[in-house]
Amino acid sequence: MATADLFQKITALTAAEGDSGHIRIYIDSNASIPDRTAAILDGGEDPVPAMTDSLRKLEACGAGCVIMPCNTAHYFLPRLVERTELPFVSMIGAAASACRARFPGKAVGILATTGTLSAGLYQEALAAQGAPFLEPGGVEREALMEVIYQGVKAGAPPSRYREAFRSVIESMAGQGAECFLLACTELPLAVRALGLDLPCVDPTEELAKAAIRFCGYSVRGE
Repeated sequence: MATADLFQKITALTAAEGDSGHIRIYIDSNASIPDRTAAILDGGEDPVPAMTDSLRKLEACGAGCVIMPCNTAHYFLPRLVERTELPFVSMIGAAASACRARFPGKAVGILATTGTLSAGLYQEALAAQGAPFLEPGGVEREALMEVIYQGVKAGAPPSRYREAFRSVIESMAGQGAECFLLACTELPLAVRALGLDLPCVDPTEELAKAAIRFCGYSVRGE
């Protein structure tokens, strides 16, 4: 679903007047790539061999750059960069820049998997941008994993994870979060399904915009 969401956003955000004005896109949607959070936290199967296989397939198609609709997967980006000459467009960098630009000086609540949080991906990127941030505590992290894995990834109805997600938002807002970074590609889907109106940055959307610009096209509305 995250891959489909990214593809839809690239299409919707490209300033094109017709079909011929859109970017050619190759997608290797391999849902059997080992879980990235499990690999980071629990010594689970290394996902890099399967990700490298995807790289080879995209190279064979003729891709000119690579994007990954998974925040946690960016932990493995340095190893992937060594395996290809294709440039990567970073979701992490694009989203952190958007936080500073759209919510200057405001405390960013990072909503992510335990893998992404433990890897410090967004903590480092936001600090580099001079953006203040808050991390979820243990209870909030467990609730987020429930929303992501037992909720969106499992195809559960929104009612199944509404309270868990709401509890995280309310708790972090109470601790000072003024906006939220939806730092797992399932979370923008959850926000949409729940009909929530949050001051937030969607890394999937920011990656779509960055990829459009990288390919030499214009973003709709800019």
